[in-house]
Amino acid sequence: MADPAPPLRTEAAEHLKAVALKLFAERGIDGVTVRQIAEAAGQKNHAAVGYYFGSKEDLVRELIVDGARLIDDQRNRWLDEAEAQGGPRSVLEVVEGLVRTSLNPAPPPWGECYNRFVVVLGLSHRALFMDALEGRWNSGYLRCFEHIRRLKPGVSRPLLNQRLLFMGAALGGILASRESELADQSRPHPMWSSDTTLTRIACSLAAMLEWDA
Repeated sequence: MADPAPPLRTEAAEHLKAVALKLFAERGIDGVTVRQIAEAAGQKNHAAVGYYFGSKEDLVRELIVDGARLIDDQRNRWLDEAEAQGGPRSVLEVVEGLVRTSLNPAPPPWGECYNRFVVVLGLSHRALFMDALEGRWNSGYLRCFEHIRRLKPGVSRPLLNQRLLFMGAALGGILASRESELADQSRPHPMWSSDTTLTRIACSLAAMLEWDA
C-alpha cells in the first residue's frame, strides 16, 4: 500500500509549522506552549495551532512525518542514482550519502532544525516519535544498511548491527550539534558551514563501521 500523501496546508499553517519546529528544536516540545507558537508565528489568534492541526501533539506528529518523508525521499533518490552506476562502492560512500541526505536543501531563514528536533524528541518522547512514524519513511535508511552489510561480509551480523546502531546515534547527535552551531547567526562558523566538514563527518562515522577489532 502506498504511503498516504501529506495533508494540504495553507501558507499560514506551513509558517506555523516552521516556527513550531524551530521552537521545539530549541526548547523541546514540553518547553513550548501553543500560545507561544502562535505568538512567534505572528498569529493574533492564540488558538491557531488547534484550528490548523487539532492539538500540539498532532502538530508534533505532522512535523515528524514531514521531515522523515523528506529525508527518505532524498535518500532513495540518491541510492537509485548510485545503484544505477554500480554503487555504492564503499562504506564511506554509503555513510556520506546518509549524512548528506539528512540535510534540508531548502531550510528556513533561521537554519535547519529537524535533526535537533528529532534528537531531543527521541530522548524525551521516543514512544510518540516511533508511533508517528508507523514504521514508514525509513526505507532509504534500511537500504543503506543493506549496502553496508554487503560491503562488510567478514563482520558478523550481530556485531555489525551494533556498530550501525552506534553510528546512527552518532549521526543524529553530530548533525544536531551542527544545526545548533549554525543557528547562532551572531558570528561565522567556518568549520560547520564548510562542505568539507560533511565529508569529514562521514569519514569519522565510517571508521566506526570499518574498525577491524
